[in-house]
Amino acid sequence: MDADLELDCRGMLCPMPVIELGRRLAEVPIGGTVAVLATDVAARADVPAWCRMRGQEYVGEDTADDGTPRYVVRRTS
Repeated sequence: MDADLELDCRGMLCPMPVIELGRRLAEVPIGGTVAVLATDVAARADVPAWCRMRGQEYVGEDTADDGTPRYVVRRTS
């Protein structure tokens, strides 16, 4: 899955991956996507929850080439 912006949040603990997502989301145009690479297992629940609270679209999860979970978000506003 391609993304307009990829955030390397490996090694960051909750809630840092979603804080980084919130800080950087405006860097992509509306309709664009951000991928969050995160090794913290809490990100699996945190990223979709952040999307619901912020009115953004959670596209889904895949894996980076090194096997790191990658969470994709589409900017809707």
